[in-house]
Amino acid sequence: MTDYYRPLVQIGPARPQEAQTLAGGWGWFTHVEVLARARAPQVITAKDLPIEALEALTAARRPIAGLTLDRPRVMGILNATPDSFSDGGRHADPQVAVAAGVAMRAAGVDMLDVGGESTRPGAETVPEDKEIARIVPVIEGLRAAGAGAISIDTRKAAVAEAAVTAGADLINDVAALTFDPALAPFCAARGLPVCVMHAQGDPATMQRDPRYDDVLLDVYDYLAERITALEAQGIARHNILADPGIGFGKTLEHNLALLSRLSLFHSLGVPVLLGASRKRFIGTIGGGAAGEDRAPGSIAVALAALNHGIQFLRVHDVAQTIQAIALYRAALAGKQL
Repeated sequence: MTDYYRPLVQIGPARPQEAQTLAGGWGWFTHVEVLARARAPQVITAKDLPIEALEALTAARRPIAGLTLDRPRVMGILNATPDSFSDGGRHADPQVAVAAGVAMRAAGVDMLDVGGESTRPGAETVPEDKEIARIVPVIEGLRAAGAGAISIDTRKAAVAEAAVTAGADLINDVAALTFDPALAPFCAARGLPVCVMHAQGDPATMQRDPRYDDVLLDVYDYLAERITALEAQGIARHNILADPGIGFGKTLEHNLALLSRLSLFHSLGVPVLLGASRKRFIGTIGGGAAGEDRAPGSIAVALAALNHGIQFLRVHDVAQTIQAIALYRAALAGKQL
């Protein structure tokens, strides 16, 4: 029987001497929840963890695309598409997209995530040439404007290569580098950091009655397998981010099960990214028919994720999220950080 170890993360000044720092970040833990598929959860002290599990949880994560991970990082969503679920068409004009990215940078965003293919439920695959035509002028414009770190949200090697040539720093793939067999070798050859996400099915079919034996452990196992496979193809573990894929082949109940135990994913030994911004479940629970009406709920989910020590938040509402994070951190620390 496989055991899974979830640190019970705490944040704040009253830290016991025996507490372990989580992943070199702002959280710490003294106890761990032990999960298994055929047994009720158990809680043990951190000192009773197997050494390999403790090392995976406590090892400081190395910088990604030049960004240290000792504090929360915000990735701003910049969709250069006509049909993304929340902001489709808003940034379809490259000049408008660049201006929006520059504004996010001025608000303090750490990385901009540029996408040229919608991955909303029901979305169809976009031809490579069309996707490239959408994203290259945006990335070139952002790079010329000094917009900082840039990621490309794509499943395709040709698009990734065009994006990196234009100035992208990281590959963010909702298919965890399984859609295009040429993508992982390209990333390995270039030494590029990658974000691998869990999705059940592809965007066109993923919300058609998704099912799991245990959504938390199934998603964890998938990401662990993908990380191991990418390492075998030459991508270093320190260059990998993991994303549990909220809303990608998951019901509302699946999403909440993942969110309630997010800290489990630190046991993968890599930084964790959460992309829950403006997702449908936020509107279902908190109200907000349109995506832009879900900013308060999106920020609530983001702050809850920080309680789990999640290092990257992928969001639409950049300025509001950054303000919320600043106050969240100051209130818990008892001082301005």
